Amino acid sequence: MGNEGNVSYITLSGYVEMNKYRYLYFTIMFIIYVVIFCSNSIIVYLIWTNKSLHEPMYIFTAALLCNCVLYSTTVYPKLLIDFLSEQQIISYSACLFQFFMFYTLGGTEFILLAVMAFDRYVSICKPLRYQTIMRKTTVNIFLVLAWLFPVCHIAFETSLIAEAKICNLNLNGIFCNNAVFTLQCVRSKPVTILGVVSLLDLVIIPMLFTVFTYGKIFIISYQKCKTFRRKAAETCIPHLLVLVSVSYLAVYDVIIARVQSEFSKIARFIMTLQIFLYHPLFNPFIYGLKMRKISKHLKFLCLRKV
Repeated sequence: MGNEGNVSYITLSGYVEMNKYRYLYFTIMFIIYVVIFCSNSIIVYLIWTNKSLHEPMYIFTAALLCNCVLYSTTVYPKLLIDFLSEQQIISYSACLFQFFMFYTLGGTEFILLAVMAFDRYVSICKPLRYQTIMRKTTVNIFLVLAWLFPVCHIAFETSLIAEAKICNLNLNGIFCNNAVFTLQCVRSKPVTILGVVSLLDLVIIPMLFTVFTYGKIFIISYQKCKTFRRKAAETCIPHLLVLVSVSYLAVYDVIIARVQSEFSKIARFIMTLQIFLYHPLFNPFIYGLKMRKISKHLKFLCLRKV
């Protein structure tokens, strides 16, 4: 069987008990998607409209939450359509596009968290140089790189996957993540190498940089007064919680792709849902409740609406 030119549609065979539970699945996932979209968008709106929040830390937070909405939109609309469809199918080109968007936005999240760690390090450990280092131009460069760098990585990998010969039209999953490699007759060496390079550049290196930076912040803050330590904890803990959440999902995604054959269909279905279910819900509540200035504006907005 040939590559994309000879492939019409891929069957997504990871769904369970669709005839029995399709409307229940649809209702639950639709509610979750609406909550994700609204909760993230409200905080982005607060940051956008309040000049007191036009600081690098909050601009990066808004970028992260925008990325969360895009990340969810890569998966949820197609998922909702599949729940109401008799056949759960996707064209090969659309599958590759979903793969590209899913991993590009995932990589962007790790890079944004690394940038936020750097911002906190400069703010807490080098406060006198903060305004000089974190200028508007620097912030814009960081934002552009956070989205552009993953695009270049994943676009090249996706183009190589598109050229691979397809022997299987049955994808054992509910969306196009690492499972697309199971469609290929033989997984090419260049794709494998590029996948490892992307994992290093977009996940492991940014994650290690973030952990190392926060470690340095906590070591320095431990040597200071109690007020300084409290300030460091208030601004750093939300970012660390989000890092733990997204790192867990990245590891989870890799594990599912490697050992999915060892699980039953129901177990695989439940495990795959974890990849995109909790994290986009987690972010807005962490930033909305744990970051004092955002929390204050959020309370004010709620009281004004009431």
